Amino acid sequence: MEIAAVTQRLYNFEIRRLVFIIGVAVVVVVLNQCFELPYGKGFYFSPADTDSASVVTVLGNVSSSNDSESRKIDVVGVVRVMSNDSDVVELEKNASKVTVGINRSDDDKFRNESVLKDSGIDESNTADNEPKTSSVSEFHSEDGMVSVVAQGASTYSPENIDAGSKGDIKQATKIQVEDKKTEPLHFVSITSHDNSSLTGISTLKKWNPRPISLSQMNSLLLQSPISSSSKNPRQYSTRDRELQSVKVKIENAPIIRDNPGLSASVFRNISKFMRSYDLMEQKLKVYVYTEGEKPIFHQPLMRGIYASEGWFMKLIEGNKKYSVRDPRKAHLFYLPFDSHMLRLKLNGTSKKGLEMYLKRYVGVIAKKYPFWNRTGGADHFLVACHDWAPKITSKCMGSCIRSLCNANIARDFKIGKDTSLPVTYIKSVEDPLADLGGKPASERSILAFFAGGMHGYLRPILLHYWENKAPDMKIVGPMPRDTESKRLYRDYMKSSKYCVCARGYEVHTPRVVEAIFHECVPVIIADSYVPPFFEVINWESFSVFIQEKDIPNLRNILLSISDEKYLKMKSEVKMVQQHFFWHKKPVKYDLFHMVLHSVWYNRILQIKK
Repeated sequence: MEIAAVTQRLYNFEIRRLVFIIGVAVVVVVLNQCFELPYGKGFYFSPADTDSASVVTVLGNVSSSNDSESRKIDVVGVVRVMSNDSDVVELEKNASKVTVGINRSDDDKFRNESVLKDSGIDESNTADNEPKTSSVSEFHSEDGMVSVVAQGASTYSPENIDAGSKGDIKQATKIQVEDKKTEPLHFVSITSHDNSSLTGISTLKKWNPRPISLSQMNSLLLQSPISSSSKNPRQYSTRDRELQSVKVKIENAPIIRDNPGLSASVFRNISKFMRSYDLMEQKLKVYVYTEGEKPIFHQPLMRGIYASEGWFMKLIEGNKKYSVRDPRKAHLFYLPFDSHMLRLKLNGTSKKGLEMYLKRYVGVIAKKYPFWNRTGGADHFLVACHDWAPKITSKCMGSCIRSLCNANIARDFKIGKDTSLPVTYIKSVEDPLADLGGKPASERSILAFFAGGMHGYLRPILLHYWENKAPDMKIVGPMPRDTESKRLYRDYMKSSKYCVCARGYEVHTPRVVEAIFHECVPVIIADSYVPPFFEVINWESFSVFIQEKDIPNLRNILLSISDEKYLKMKSEVKMVQQHFFWHKKPVKYDLFHMVLHSVWYNRILQIKK
């Protein structure tokens, strides 16, 4: 009996031990699945086999959620950073991949806007779209060191990386550079992999699960205009009644087949456009608020990637034709702030903080004037090019007509109310039209051209499929920023039939206007991007829209376009150029007038007859 009891106890002990071992095994497997990086890759820096360069090869996975949540990005590439061989730190020997986590919290405490610039080839020396938090950021210190920071990820092992964390984990590796002024990010080349899943369509589905196509946007535009979220005035003002009359005249515009200097096929309806434009010149009056202190208000920045908002501010303030000093005579009210200057001067402030700053400004004008409260801001407008502008204006100024560079209909942009602002990189304020034009069609030997920084999820995929894949496809990463490379970049655009305009961190890119500038047919790859002046311009007459998922078929799509159609599109690019030019003194149909007309036109669409 005693032996049986002992046997039973031993049996029970063995059962418990077996259960414990199984439990431990399950926990180990679960933890391994949670913390192991995609494809089992590690994180390391390796020395280059070229002079004075270190190489970082990057491979990761993309998952996305809201802006405030953590992200991982799938990038396959080689970043060469100028350094001394003796200073290259190899964090993990015999490895070949780096996985970098991206943390996109609103605070963006580790953001550095001066690095990872998109050179295109870098004409602009500024980023296409600002990184929310760069996957690899660098910070110059006083001792001449460059800290390369992989944010939201540890530099040592997969076990130290929490894929769901919003991340306080940061690891910096310092690389001594020979010259503090030397540009560390020299160029990027993307490695090829037979396994397309590394940078394939699955990545696009994760990052952009519900793309909106151009045809869908066309359908939305044809529907009834988006009703303003603002309250309707109890009684229409004299100016509103004038707009009601204008709306009737536009809808009953006389038929115009063509117009000297304009191409009918470039417009959705040239008759309505001409009637609306002429009435704008005859009637429109804009009141520019004098409130707001420089430099955030009334001090335009007129160079660089965000120059569009600065040029418009400069040209509208004090404009004798459209501006009025008496706000009672105004049809529209302009909020004269520069979103890029706002970000610069309040550097370190979260998006929420910038939104509160603008909310206080709205409170000031709403208290001082009756106009905002009368319509809830529906007859007010702003012009903003910074990436954050849609987010920081969506609540406090959401009822306004917003002219935005970052025109993403899948997020904060409203077709029928907001307008899309062209991204125009201005190199010279004195001569914004320098080096205009390109080669005739017969001398354009390159089928398609792209060069630029690896911003966002899309461009690494573009290079994965098309870098060095076809002799007539010039698809490369960022080129050096020396004078010769900049000239070469322009020559490529002037010598290409099609210029690929691939989105960066956000949907917009200056390449659209650059392509038009150099008479190269734009190939826009940016799902959900609303192109400039969408409400009046027929973009399909002079450009090609390719959905992101169709990148593997890019060359076949372009080759399927007949020579006759290409020549027609190229001629239309030439015709539409004038609408994308800034002039120091505004001229008819130029960019200043087109921006103003879009605001005017959308306001009229919202007015009830």
